[in-house]
Amino acid sequence: MKSTDKKRSEDFYKLFKPQLTPQKMLEMGVFGGSYFSGKIKEYPKSWFKKAKLSKNFDVEKNLFRVKAGLTRKEWLDKGWIFKEDPLGWFQWYCRFVNGRRISHIDEIQIKRWKAFKRHVTAIKKNCEQGDIHCRRKQRQAILQWAYNPYI
Repeated sequence: MKSTDKKRSEDFYKLFKPQLTPQKMLEMGVFGGSYFSGKIKEYPKSWFKKAKLSKNFDVEKNLFRVKAGLTRKEWLDKGWIFKEDPLGWFQWYCRFVNGRRISHIDEIQIKRWKAFKRHVTAIKKNCEQGDIHCRRKQRQAILQWAYNPYI
């Protein structure tokens, strides 16, 4: 890796400051409880002690009791799924938190995370502070990207 490429990668790592850990996201209620389809052995058991899990998608397991986001087929069609993380961004994030680094994938995923902040901005712009019922679908979506939905 060239020194300029290494510097660029390090800059991306500095940008990445998620507000929530995977454990907190799972406890709050994300992905209808069914993201991992039971395949959780690679992750710390502590992450799942208070997690809201379900064998199948259950909207009641979501923090805001709404369905948010696109289908897996839509993720695939948009080129958002990579062979390294076939379940998508959250799987990448969990593995990242656990120490895995693949610089070219990390750079892509950190850029995607950063771009999602536009939804945080939209909530702040269109909702009165403290009104957690305003834009519930968008709040559920930002939870999926490790942003605090109680902004």
